[in-house]
Amino acid sequence: MKMTFYGQFVAGEDHNDIKPLIQKNHSYGVGSVLDYSVEEDISQEEAERKEMEYENSITVGQGTLKRKYQAHKQFSDRRGGVTGARTYFYADEAKCDQHMETFIKCIKASGGSSMDGFSAIKMTALGRPQFLLQFSEVLVKWRRFFTFLASQQGKDGLEALEQRLELTQLQEFMTKLGANGDFYGWFTGRKEDSTGCIDMLDWNSLIDDRTKISDLLVVPNVELGKLEPLLGKFTVEEEQQMKRMLQRVDVLAKHALESGVRLMVDAEQTYFQPAISRLTLEMQRTYNGEKPVIFNTYQCYLKEAYDNVTMDVELSRREGWHFAAKLVRGAYMYQERERAKEIGYEDPINPDYESTNRMYHRCLDYVLDEIALNRKANVMVASHNEDTVKHTLTRMNELGLIPTENKVYFGQLLGMCDQISFPLGQAGFPVYKYVPYGPVNEVMPYLSRRAQENRGFMKGAQKERELLWKELKRRLASGELLYKPVY
Repeated sequence: MKMTFYGQFVAGEDHNDIKPLIQKNHSYGVGSVLDYSVEEDISQEEAERKEMEYENSITVGQGTLKRKYQAHKQFSDRRGGVTGARTYFYADEAKCDQHMETFIKCIKASGGSSMDGFSAIKMTALGRPQFLLQFSEVLVKWRRFFTFLASQQGKDGLEALEQRLELTQLQEFMTKLGANGDFYGWFTGRKEDSTGCIDMLDWNSLIDDRTKISDLLVVPNVELGKLEPLLGKFTVEEEQQMKRMLQRVDVLAKHALESGVRLMVDAEQTYFQPAISRLTLEMQRTYNGEKPVIFNTYQCYLKEAYDNVTMDVELSRREGWHFAAKLVRGAYMYQERERAKEIGYEDPINPDYESTNRMYHRCLDYVLDEIALNRKANVMVASHNEDTVKHTLTRMNELGLIPTENKVYFGQLLGMCDQISFPLGQAGFPVYKYVPYGPVNEVMPYLSRRAQENRGFMKGAQKERELLWKELKRRLASGELLYKPVY
């Protein structure tokens, strides 16, 4: 395995083993995003048992939303149809602490092997996934209620950030529904330059202060025809689990800051992602004040990707912290589509590859424009698509974004698309390899799925082989068999 598949896609067994490869890549101008890729090799039955074990203790919302943000037995093994991402299953809080310690070792390894590295983490490793389901449902419910209120004021059909609620109308409507809270007073009281209107970000700020304003956090229950508390279903135990998850995330962020490492929070399935993004946003508010330390991941195969990016950029602009994003196309498409179809909610994925490409470039252009405006935003273009990389380089040139500013990064997986990574590194662009590492036996579950993914990938690898032959012939003809980096 070390001479073939493992050797191609995994850097080594531990943080000492990976140093030569990291240093070699660095000499060519290519950095590293370290990813400890060990997974439990458990059976499908065990995965289902772990995922469903706590489900009965949860009471979630109504209708379609309830079905989406609930564990379902046929999809409880979250590895199904996923080839390019690690999967964690909840055992207990002690296991989550072990995962945190593993991530800390990865952060320290990244800090010890290079000056400007990244380390990747997954939120589902740090707490009970059912909490993420629950919190995601709360966030989506609240956002949809805003959209509903906007439609009542004739604002439907607009982009998320363009929708505004007129506060006087809002107060009248909520009072008619039976709400007791003073919405008008709360919003006008906290905004000195209040225009009498609020947008989605103002609306979301209610959740930030949820302890003081529980009478404002109400949503309509369609089945019962009345308002109900948005956050009424968190038990004391669930609150404690949520706090422990936040504490673990906070510990990792502090270690990253101390080690000079940037922390990259991986995206996961759509029924977890609203909560993951929200927790990442809270970390960014705390740690991205002076420089970008925490990076969120946006999956551009999602229909709502552009709304998510624009709202988070606008929030960072208002609050004055560094927006930092990794843009990917996405890793869970087949599983997401099948789950939506089976359970009966709207497919969250763009209809085809071309629409995903357009979404990716639209999100990317928005962030590049923001970088050009205030130099506080940062983006990693995590893509193997040559057209996307060329598009980024063209836009950087048009906007006057210089590679040495380290605002725009490029990322590819170790063992793939070296014809993109290394020329970028040699040309002085910040480029990174996503570097999995771990013992051979324990990385096998991850590698076996990478092999499945690679069957399709290798069909498109003809160009890379042609480039390798061309370079080999050039070196033989010129006598330059060994190449020294100029970086």
